[in-house]
Amino acid sequence: MKTLRIKVYGIVQGVGMRPVVARHATRCGITGTVSNLGPYVEIFAQGEDDKVDEFIRLIEEEPPKRAAILKVDARPFDNAPVYENFEIIESAKTSGEIFVSPDIAICDECLEELFDKNNRRYLHPFINCTCCGPRLTILDALPYDRERTSMKEFPMCEKCASEYYDPATRRYDAQPVCCNDCGPEVFILDDPEERRGRDAIVHARKILAEGGVVAVKGIGGFHLACDAKNEDAVLRLRQLKHRPAKPFAVMMRDLDTVKRNCFVTDLQEEIIKGHQKPILLLKKKADSDLAADIAPDNPTVGVMLPYAPLQSLLFDYDDEITMTDCLVMTSGNVAGLPICRDDEGARREIAGFCDAILTHNRKIRIRADDSVMDFYDGKPYMIRRSRGYAPLPYMMTNNFEGSVVAYGGELKNTFCIGVNNLFYPSSYIGDLTDLKGKAALTESVGRMQVLLETKPSLAVCDLHPRYNSSEAAEESGLPLVRVQHHYAHILSCMAENDYFGECIGVSFDGTGYGTDGTIWGGEIMRCDLNGFDRLFSIKPFLQTGGDIASREGWRIAVSMLIDIYGDEAESICGKLDLIRKGSFKVYKTMHDGKVNSVVSTSAGRLFDAVSAILGIRLESSFEGEAATSLMYRAMEHGQEDMTADYALIEGDVLATDKIVKNLVEARLAGEDVNQLAYRFHYLLAKAISEAVILKAGDIRTAALSGGCYQNTLLLDLSKKMLEEKGFKVLIHSLIPPNDGGISLGQAVYGMNKLMNGGI
Repeated sequence: MKTLRIKVYGIVQGVGMRPVVARHATRCGITGTVSNLGPYVEIFAQGEDDKVDEFIRLIEEEPPKRAAILKVDARPFDNAPVYENFEIIESAKTSGEIFVSPDIAICDECLEELFDKNNRRYLHPFINCTCCGPRLTILDALPYDRERTSMKEFPMCEKCASEYYDPATRRYDAQPVCCNDCGPEVFILDDPEERRGRDAIVHARKILAEGGVVAVKGIGGFHLACDAKNEDAVLRLRQLKHRPAKPFAVMMRDLDTVKRNCFVTDLQEEIIKGHQKPILLLKKKADSDLAADIAPDNPTVGVMLPYAPLQSLLFDYDDEITMTDCLVMTSGNVAGLPICRDDEGARREIAGFCDAILTHNRKIRIRADDSVMDFYDGKPYMIRRSRGYAPLPYMMTNNFEGSVVAYGGELKNTFCIGVNNLFYPSSYIGDLTDLKGKAALTESVGRMQVLLETKPSLAVCDLHPRYNSSEAAEESGLPLVRVQHHYAHILSCMAENDYFGECIGVSFDGTGYGTDGTIWGGEIMRCDLNGFDRLFSIKPFLQTGGDIASREGWRIAVSMLIDIYGDEAESICGKLDLIRKGSFKVYKTMHDGKVNSVVSTSAGRLFDAVSAILGIRLESSFEGEAATSLMYRAMEHGQEDMTADYALIEGDVLATDKIVKNLVEARLAGEDVNQLAYRFHYLLAKAISEAVILKAGDIRTAALSGGCYQNTLLLDLSKKMLEEKGFKVLIHSLIPPNDGGISLGQAVYGMNKLMNGGI
């Protein structure tokens, strides 16, 4: 007979860990207790030696479906009392490592019950069990128990309470458990007819079936929904939301619908069916019946399956309405603002975009937009990390100590809290172009600090002095460290790969504030945790036209051609249809006088300029449109090795002006645009690899990061060229390469500063 005190670390809160442990104990004849202590689940296990050993094996090898066990610490417990049975005891709080579970999509068992007419939760919009349902978005504090969630406002009925306390049921210790008699309720917001429950769902379905638009409150915020196969409905939503071309995400009824419209690999099928259910970027089939304007001129579409029971009920209900099996599900927000999470915000910001708002009275504590995942080399390649993934921490092997909070960037904002060796990137907040975005960031940071029970001693932000994220960091009252934007990108890639030696970082993105006061964006730097040296950049150019130049690639193209061709530029711009007749001289005057202009090395703007020069996109209606279109055209050409009859490196710059000049002359000579698009990617990657090799010295590790490395063609070419020269190449996977990932890099830098007394 022995007694062990067992601590189980990881995602063990809100996943049914205690009920599963209790069942394993019963199976092995173990007595004792199990409880949540916040950072870990604590178990006292008493029994025969072999039975206790078997009990531990079951905990490690047969945990709950949604658990992620990182460590099991089992030690003898001296002077233990004699336990009569095995009990789940009241949760308590203690200090230490904390793991907050992300929200979990509806499980197959609950989905089956949802449509079972003999089940008492038939068509219940909030059905959940121990293995599924909201977690982070309803959480007030840890340990994860009902009284510390927004479900505390809904007392359990007698039947739900019986299931909750019965170890034999699927809802044993399921904190959000509820039914049609005791749970939250759906209703149509500001409805003169006050439709609630069934009437509200039928009303929303009718609007969708007739080509209307409905705002739907989900787990982490509102979506705007319409029939994704109805061209008129899709175009109307585009007009209402002022979103002319940016792709819409589509929620499809089931996997068969996905496979009918898209090509799906085994890995993609596993992920889209899994408990995280992100939006996956899938290649459309030629005979897809989706509306063409779902993703104009785009061979892929963002697809997800229903992850909340209310979403499944929009597709299937016991009424007579014939419903589409594909719904647009785009974030319910005004451009530049975070996703709406409550009725007041929906009423104020998105009511004008829809015909009705289907909402409910379960409060959302923390926003969680949908995660978006691409794939590279047969593996996930995250574009937006949020619902289902945040705030899962990254555990570093460095012996970090302390607590920091990093406020991220201005676009695609996330923040990150570091506590010792654990770094918690937040859910996606969005663009902070408005004070409401800054307020959402500040509120979310405060709430996450409460959940993680930490008081950071240092704030970290971007070097840019006028970012709203930087202002939020300044207003925290904490000592402040600023980190250069592109260095933070490389640090985020290093951190995701748990690598903290020296490396050569390639950071290519849109814009970031440089240490010299200019706009950076195409940088190659020697990096470690203590700092960086800027080794190369792309050829600097004059970004004329202010902020509008970031959307109008033709302006960047004209500016580059003036530098390259001088007096001949006007004629060449005319032949390429880059500028309206009569305006070239005005633009050249601004350029030559540096009016409303800034020196830039932005790789993102370089992509925009090349897209315009090749006649693919003169301007962008959303970030990345021109660059993405350029990539797709290059991919249509297919891969081949190419050479240049000019040097790709000149001094400390990549000779991107020569690449541009070559493309201009080839375009004017009538060469194939798709081939030229590929040539640009190939020669840029070749210039990058040559630059890295030139200054690497003994360093044999390179890291690729920044928004331009969402471009999987550039990623593939860069990675393979460097690997051929013997480099280990670090790339992203579940942390986005874009600005949604830089908060992790900032936090790691701040923690290193904190430990080494550099503040």
